[in-house]
Amino acid sequence: MTAASAVDVVRDPTGVERDAVVSVRGLTMGYGGTPVLAGVDLDVQRGEVCALVGPNGAGKSTTVEILEGYRSRHGGDVTVLGVDPQHPTRAWRSRIGIVLQTCDMPPDLTAGELVERFAGFYPHPRPVDETLGLVGLQDRGASRAGTLSGGQRRRLDMAMALVGDPELLFLDEPTTGFDPSARQQAWSVIARLRELGTTILLTTHSMEEAEALADRVVVLVAGRVVADATPATLGGREQADAVVRFRLPSGTSVTELPAFDLAQAVIDRDHVVVTPAGQDDVRRLLDWAHDRHVTLVGLTVQRPTLEETYLALTGGVR
Repeated sequence: MTAASAVDVVRDPTGVERDAVVSVRGLTMGYGGTPVLAGVDLDVQRGEVCALVGPNGAGKSTTVEILEGYRSRHGGDVTVLGVDPQHPTRAWRSRIGIVLQTCDMPPDLTAGELVERFAGFYPHPRPVDETLGLVGLQDRGASRAGTLSGGQRRRLDMAMALVGDPELLFLDEPTTGFDPSARQQAWSVIARLRELGTTILLTTHSMEEAEALADRVVVLVAGRVVADATPATLGGREQADAVVRFRLPSGTSVTELPAFDLAQAVIDRDHVVVTPAGQDDVRRLLDWAHDRHVTLVGLTVQRPTLEETYLALTGGVR
């Protein structure tokens, strides 16, 4: 990777200094008199994967375009790699990589030729073969872009963004339209980049993707940040009431189940759902099953999923 460069140093609530590759304070932007961003604050630390999520129209794309230096803001303070992106330089652009949601490539050029062409734009590019290997295209360098599958073309997009050896990588909906196999392959590439120390800001509508990849999730709603935390703690997930589910044992009525403190048991098809449920409720249920010599098939104890938490934060809007 390229050597670390000057970036903003900010302090977290405990007073500990942190290395902020992206620092945003009070960001505002609007179109035709309609506000789109209404005072966004955001930090992205060196080496972390930060997922920016929110419903359509929340301002994600506008925020990212401002950070990439492709759109001017109306107000606020923004630095990316120590530079105001509203005044980008060629040297600054060489330190970032961008993977757009869609990208048209000349179909007659090979994957190797495309990556080599992009390498020529940077002062210290990665070797082409190394870059293709990083995204799992080491055997497709001689294949024409027009013959690649959708997943392979997306990996080629990523290779062209990575060949400049960027310190910061922007990923816009990196796996939209992927089948499960291609999605897992793309996730593996992103995980590998994290291991190499690349800082990544990704936008996604997939909470599964955010949970699998991100160190931190920032939720944007109507141009404001409404939550900023790790996937495990977003919206107080770690303290939320648990939900217990299990299949009702054959020949057993729900009225025979033990009483649950502060909990309600309902039937959802052939499953019993108990919510909210505490540790004592689970212990009482297991003791009851043991005494009755019955098996609680499909027993799960789960706090709200990241998707459920996201929907609660956004008012159910995707």
